[in-house]
Amino acid sequence: MLIIEPPSRLADMVGTTVGPGEWLTVDQRMIDAFAELTGDRQWIHVDTKRAAREMPGGKTIAHGFLVLALLGRLMPPLYDVRGTSRVLNYGSDRLRFLNVVSAGARVRATIAFKAVEPAPGGRKCVTETTIEVEGQTKPALVAESIFLYFD
Repeated sequence: MLIIEPPSRLADMVGTTVGPGEWLTVDQRMIDAFAELTGDRQWIHVDTKRAAREMPGGKTIAHGFLVLALLGRLMPPLYDVRGTSRVLNYGSDRLRFLNVVSAGARVRATIAFKAVEPAPGGRKCVTETTIEVEGQTKPALVAESIFLYFD
């Protein structure tokens, strides 16, 4: 894990890439729980029998927004900014779902620091996060994530 301390050192990270992180298995239980939570029960996500017959690879696929939500789990082990009073997720830009994540696939994240600029009470940091799928050349997701780090 990369430790950034104090927060003013964030600017030094621009151009730096961190990761890849550890693999995380996206299993059917996780997909089903996300479907239940969001109400998105489209068969491509939850009907394993139909997927076996009709989906390429014969498996269900994770929701794109589940893969996006996994950023909250995949990013924190990669770096930590210490000495902040709080951190706010400011949003995402240039979000693209480029490849499916089949049930049982493993994913991991890599983060590239793109920009850091002053913001009221602290700084705004833009990173580009890529979630790769084990054994695939095309990533599942690429997104710019924006966080506000307060002094």
